[in-house]
Amino acid sequence: MSSPRAFPLITGHLGLDLVNTEVVKRGTRHDLLVSESDLSDWLHAVPETAQGVAAPLDEQRIFTHGFSALKELRVLLRQGFERIADGNRPAPDWISQLEEIIERSPLAFRYVEGTLSPAPTGLAEAAIQSLIAYDTLQLLASGELMTLHRCANPDCVLLFLDTTGRRKWCSMNLCGNRTKVARHQRRKEN
Repeated sequence: MSSPRAFPLITGHLGLDLVNTEVVKRGTRHDLLVSESDLSDWLHAVPETAQGVAAPLDEQRIFTHGFSALKELRVLLRQGFERIADGNRPAPDWISQLEEIIERSPLAFRYVEGTLSPAPTGLAEAAIQSLIAYDTLQLLASGELMTLHRCANPDCVLLFLDTTGRRKWCSMNLCGNRTKVARHQRRKEN
């Protein structure tokens, strides 16, 4: 059995972490979700946002019927997120599309272990998409989505939330330290 793929789970939000399953390595863009096995690894790696839902997700049905739709959702999310990261308001049709995704698998809510958790009521393949759309619209409604930024590393495609107004990197481990080390090496060479 292969070891699970490492995903850059830097936001704690399903939509952003889904979009961040596309990365750049050595100047080439890579998709971390190329197989149903990768999707399984991602579903198990995402934070409690997905794992703590009140209704269990039927992963096999997601893989069989929802893999390509999830990747299409990632494209839709990236378009909207990049628009926001560039300082623009989200497009009304982008919001409408996310609302339509939730309508395909409406959410009920259940009181689980002291918290109110979403429980999609539709088919499993639509349920994960509904949870992702719901989480994204929750970020928008809270205003937190408007703190979305692109990584300062021009070779990086990862997006992150910056509630402090001071963050530059997607992650110090991924880009911040690498950039600082490269800058230090250039200074040493001069």
